[in-house]
Amino acid sequence: MAYPSRSCDRCSNERRSSFMKWLCTFLKGQKPGEPNRRRPRVTAGEEEDTLWQPPVRPKNDPPRHDNEELDRAIAESLAEDAKPPKERNHKGDSNDEDLAKAIQDSLNMNPYTPYNPYAPSQAQAQAQPRGHRVCGRCKHEIGHGHYLSCMGIYWHPQCFRCCSCGHPIRETEFTLLGTDPYHKLCYKELHHPKCDVCLQFIPTNRSGLIEYRAHPFWGQKYCPLHEQDRTPRCCSCEKMEPRNTKYMSLGDGRSLCMECLGSAVMDTGECQPLYHSIRDYYEGMNMKLDQQIPMLLVERQALNEAMEGESKGPHHMPETRGLCLSEEQTVTSILRRPRIGGNRLLDMRTQPQKLTRRCEVTAILVLYGLPRLLTGSILAHELMHGWLRLKGYRNLNAEVEEGICQVMSYLWLESEILPASSRHAPSSSYASSSSSSYPPTSSKKGGISHTEKKLGEFFMHQIANDTSTAYGDGFRTAYAAVNKYGLRQTLNHIRLTGGFPV
Repeated sequence: MAYPSRSCDRCSNERRSSFMKWLCTFLKGQKPGEPNRRRPRVTAGEEEDTLWQPPVRPKNDPPRHDNEELDRAIAESLAEDAKPPKERNHKGDSNDEDLAKAIQDSLNMNPYTPYNPYAPSQAQAQAQPRGHRVCGRCKHEIGHGHYLSCMGIYWHPQCFRCCSCGHPIRETEFTLLGTDPYHKLCYKELHHPKCDVCLQFIPTNRSGLIEYRAHPFWGQKYCPLHEQDRTPRCCSCEKMEPRNTKYMSLGDGRSLCMECLGSAVMDTGECQPLYHSIRDYYEGMNMKLDQQIPMLLVERQALNEAMEGESKGPHHMPETRGLCLSEEQTVTSILRRPRIGGNRLLDMRTQPQKLTRRCEVTAILVLYGLPRLLTGSILAHELMHGWLRLKGYRNLNAEVEEGICQVMSYLWLESEILPASSRHAPSSSYASSSSSSYPPTSSKKGGISHTEKKLGEFFMHQIANDTSTAYGDGFRTAYAAVNKYGLRQTLNHIRLTGGFPV
């Protein structure tokens, strides 16, 4: 059995010491001021006197001699090598392990760390150190536990709940509104518009955008296809009827919603009190009509036939609802209110009536089945036509005549639905009694309901926002003249010049 000699141990320790010296020198680098002993490597094609430039370190590169732990290990190794062989401490393994650990730590401190785009910047790391994230829901610190994050917002797992239904969000897809998470379906229920007709979510168009139609007054939203799929629309308030909602068919292509049906005027006898109250309204403004002008409630077909036989007044609305006749005709009027059966009217009784011309105006015709306020506004408009003809206003163009008639319709509606303090008060009324002081016709019945008032506001909105030249532009010009000069002076100017005062 062979035993290793002491000389072998000494050689091994010397070789190890020499290696450690070389390794330390390599890691430490050259001392300041010490010349570089390496010969620069020259590649093919370079000159022999090419100067070798050491690699430029970044400004923030920490110097290697800052590693105190490595320096201490190296110093101890050098001191150990300087001792005589007999005095050397051969703990060996412990010192070598410490030195190896220091070398490993030094190697791990690589100043050329590769760029990681997903790692937080140094400023962010200082502003939000790990364990100091704030939950977007409870606003408490998250700490070092589990958390969820999305777009820079963090949540505790138990706080990641839908802000609508309150249940946890377990799906991989969700919607984030600010810092509030939602289930996709919950968010759609809250923010995706629904059609007021089919009650379904309004679909997107080919461009991926939500496209819908909206009523300018009621704000009713509906799918564009409902404009062509024969969805019933109220002939009075213009609202489309939701699916499975009851409505009334008037039998002539018109439909009436239940709200408008509640105050609808159905026959001539029922309309007479309203007609006389509007005549009183004119008389209260010192615009009395001396002749008794017949008034008839008629069906749509009879009104269209009468309009075709009227030689004067060729300007009419696209949907004619009233007519002031000047020619002798035979007109079929509604004699008795029809009976309601299901969603249609039954037992409509009519009678033909020959209209004889005794003055400039033969009769006033109004479409049946419209709410009281709409019927009254049509009567006020047509009575103004009659007043102009009876007072000798001749050859007025459509914009002037229809414009001033629309003003009278608007003023009557205003007197019905607005309190006296907020009604229109011309600067100089036609007579001593103005529309602002004359009581509304509905005051005898104890006022009007909220639904009827809202309808009246809609009818005023229709007049004010009409886009036609005669009825729309004519009204706005006439209304501005009445506001500035008063009704009496405006009418006198029309008689003299055929136009409105500027």
